[in-house]
Amino acid sequence: MRGGFGRARVFAIVFSLVLASCLSAKDAATEAFVPNSNDKGWLEQLDRVLTRDGLQGAYVAALVVRASDGQQLYAREPDRMMIPASNAKVLTALASLDAFGPTHRFETRILTSTPLDEAGMVENLIVVGGGDPALTNEDYWRMAAELREAGLTGVSGNIRVDDGLFDRVRWHPAVNGLSSRAYHAPVGALNANYGSFAVSVTPGARVGAQVSVTITPPVAYLPLVNEGTTLPRKRRRTLVVDRAKVPGAESVTVNGGVRLGDKRKAYYRSVLEPALYAGHVLKMQLAAVGIPVAGGVERGRVGSDAEPLHVFEGKPLLDVVRLFMKYSNNGIAEALVKNLGVQAGAGVGSWASGMPELRRRLLAHGVPAGSFSLVDGSGLSYENKVSPRALVAALRAGRSTFRFAPEFAAAFPIAARDGTLEERAEGARDRVRAKTGLLNNVTGLSGYATMMRTDGEPEEVVFSVIANATRHGDEAAMDALDRFAALVSDGPLGASSRVSRREEVSQPEE
Repeated sequence: MRGGFGRARVFAIVFSLVLASCLSAKDAATEAFVPNSNDKGWLEQLDRVLTRDGLQGAYVAALVVRASDGQQLYAREPDRMMIPASNAKVLTALASLDAFGPTHRFETRILTSTPLDEAGMVENLIVVGGGDPALTNEDYWRMAAELREAGLTGVSGNIRVDDGLFDRVRWHPAVNGLSSRAYHAPVGALNANYGSFAVSVTPGARVGAQVSVTITPPVAYLPLVNEGTTLPRKRRRTLVVDRAKVPGAESVTVNGGVRLGDKRKAYYRSVLEPALYAGHVLKMQLAAVGIPVAGGVERGRVGSDAEPLHVFEGKPLLDVVRLFMKYSNNGIAEALVKNLGVQAGAGVGSWASGMPELRRRLLAHGVPAGSFSLVDGSGLSYENKVSPRALVAALRAGRSTFRFAPEFAAAFPIAARDGTLEERAEGARDRVRAKTGLLNNVTGLSGYATMMRTDGEPEEVVFSVIANATRHGDEAAMDALDRFAALVSDGPLGASSRVSRREEVSQPEE
C-alpha cells in the first residue's frame, strides 16, 4: 500500500537512498545467443516496455525464469538492490507459512477475575491478545456467542484488555509520513478490523445542511464530532476525516464539505489504541448476543488468580496470508513479523526479535544472503532493499515447498480478477498471479505467469520487476508493469534452453 510522502520529499529520499547505496552500477549487458527470431523480438519488447513511456528515466530491475528448473529467460540487472514496496510481503508470507504452517490458528484467551457465579455473572472479563492480526466484527460476534455457550450471562465490572504479547511500538520507526489512513494502522497483539474503521459521509438534502455520517463499527470508543456541511454542486469537495485521542476514546472529526448530490463515500481510518478498540468491539458484540457489560474497557494484565473461561481460535493462517497478500494489508504483515519473534523464543514480539527470524527462514529456503535487506515486513519503509533475484528465489521456494505450496500460490492476486490486481493487468487476465507494490515513485510486480511455448504447450514462469524513482506518475508506471506481465505471459518459450539478452556480470553474494 501507498505511503504518505509528498512528491518532492519522496524524490529526494528515493534518489539519495537508491543512487547512494544500490543503483549506481552501470548496465553490464551482453548480447546472448538467441536461437529463435520470435524470442529475440519478445526480449526486445520486454526491454522497450521497461525503458519507455511510464518507466522512461526510472531505475528498473527485472528477472524472468522458468519455474521448473530456474533457467533464466530474461534479466535486466536482476541483482540490483531496489526499494520493493509491498513486494516485500512475498518474503514475509514465505517466512510465516514456513514458521507456523497453513493450518495454524492464533488464539485469543478469555479469563475472568472471579469464577462464574450461579447466574453466569463475572466481575471483570479479561481478554488476552494472542497476536491474531485478522479478527473482524464477525469474529468478535462469534467470540461473544461462544462465551454465551460457555455460560457467561453478564459482566458486572469491566472488560480488561491485555496485549502484552507484543511490545508497545505501534509503528515501525523507519516509516515516515504516518497518517490516519487505514494502511498506517498500528500493530498490536490484540486487534479488531485490522486496526481500522469506516466513516461513511452523505451530503444533506440542501446546501448548507449538515452531512450525514455513519461510523462502522458503531462503538462508543469512536464518538463523532460532525462539522461537515453540504456545498453547492459546483464547489470543490473539501471534506477532511480524522481521529484524535481523547480521554477514554478516540474522537472522529468530520470537517469541510461535500457537494449536493454527491454519492455516499466511505473513508477508512486507523485507530491509535488497537487493544482498547478491540475491547469495545467485543463489548458491542456481547450486547448483541444478550450479555451486558456494566462497566467500560480498560487496559490491564492477567493476574495470577484469573480464571480461564474460553480460548477463541481465529482463522487458519492460510486465510490470514490470503487476506494479507490479496489486499496488501500492512498491519497483518507487521503482526506476523512480531509473531515470528515470539515463535523464535522472544518473550515479547517486536521487530527486533522478528526480523532476524524472518531473515533466517528466508536463507534456509535458498534466498541469497546478499540479495535482500529488510527492516519491516510490509514494505512501507524506503529503507527496505530487495533484488528481483531474491523475490524470484522466494517465489520458487514457496511454490515448491510441499507443506504450504498450494496456499502460498493461492494467496496472490489474479490478474484482472481479484485483490490489488482486480482492475489491473487486463492483458494478462487469468494468466498471471502476482503481488503488487506501490509507494510514491516506487512500484513492483512479482509472481507467476503461464506462458505459451513455441510448441503450443503452456509453461509456468516466475518473474519479478521493480521500478524506483519513476518520473511519470504512479499510474503510468503500474501500467508499464502490467504490460510487462502481459508480455511475459504471451511470449514464446521454445523447447530448447534460453539465455537472456541481459546478464549481470556481478553475482549475488552466496
